[in-house]
Amino acid sequence: MAGTVPSVALTVNAGSSSLRLDLVRDDEVIHELYVERQTPDPDAIDRTIEGFLREAPPCEVTVAGHRLVHGGDAVRSPVIADDGVLAVVRRYADLAPLHVPPALALIEAARRRLPGIPHVLCPDTAFHAGMPEVAYTYALPFEWRSAYGLRRYGFHGLSYAWALQRAERLLGRPAEAMHLVLAHLGGGSSVCAVREGVSVDTSMGFTPLEGVPMSTRSGSVDPGMLLWLLSGSRLTLNELGDGLEHRSGLLGLSNGRSGDTRDLVASGDPASALALAVFAHRVGREIAAASTSLDRLDALVFTGEIGWDQPEVRHDVCLRLGMLGILPPARDQVDDEMIVSAPEAAVPVLVVRPREELQIAREALAALSR
Repeated sequence: MAGTVPSVALTVNAGSSSLRLDLVRDDEVIHELYVERQTPDPDAIDRTIEGFLREAPPCEVTVAGHRLVHGGDAVRSPVIADDGVLAVVRRYADLAPLHVPPALALIEAARRRLPGIPHVLCPDTAFHAGMPEVAYTYALPFEWRSAYGLRRYGFHGLSYAWALQRAERLLGRPAEAMHLVLAHLGGGSSVCAVREGVSVDTSMGFTPLEGVPMSTRSGSVDPGMLLWLLSGSRLTLNELGDGLEHRSGLLGLSNGRSGDTRDLVASGDPASALALAVFAHRVGREIAAASTSLDRLDALVFTGEIGWDQPEVRHDVCLRLGMLGILPPARDQVDDEMIVSAPEAAVPVLVVRPREELQIAREALAALSR
């Protein structure tokens, strides 16, 4: 009808130290805001959302989708947020302390600013909800697993869901007919095995700290070493947590130079080179391990900001995977998505730009129709 304004979805993506807001209409971003360092002050958050909406083109926001990194056992699929749901999510906030508290603050601010629309929580764990028991069970005492819900959840599910759809388009095959390994490499990084459209294994576990080294997070380390550090007054629990979350990973490996692969590639000093080599080694090892959950490997898919936009890292990871039939990519520069391996490669290598905002919008709208 003439004179009507289009309806759109507001998507809210709270990172560990960043905020991304998008207005999405028909898989197209019509207005966006990225803030590198977000403030925990509620008034400032309210002003940020209000200013973002005020500067947007004329439109009607009909739903808000919020990325939720970890909802524990309580939120394993997209769900409309109400006071009861949010109260349960708060009980799991300490499982992802870098992500869930700021996400909750943003959800509350968005509900205050837009009280008349549904707000949908889109959990990163949903993509892995169908993992087989053998993949999600930890070798821990039954009473611990039962009492505390100790299991592998997996993360980066919104990114994987989007990348899987794009891999279908690039390869011209439905996900149900493919066995893939996907690697989301960014500030947080993980690897996932997907068999016939279903996640069957992933490198992250009970929290987003497990798996490969990340920007400032350690990834998996020897638990015996952590027990040793906590004994004999070497480190306090708070010191250990801060070190594992904020001062490890690429930042720790580079002796504090940077947790950003772009800086490390440009630097070229020995510590930076070691950081990149350790990262590529560990990612390659996780890709090889994930492939054992598949009957065959039809393609390797890189996504995440590093996976999409850091050809040096992709090259060094693929160098380690010749045993799987993977060769270093033939192309460095990519568009939003493309096959970067040579046509004769036994296993195609794909690169997909991360578009979590579009996946959040899709899942939020789908949740309303259920």
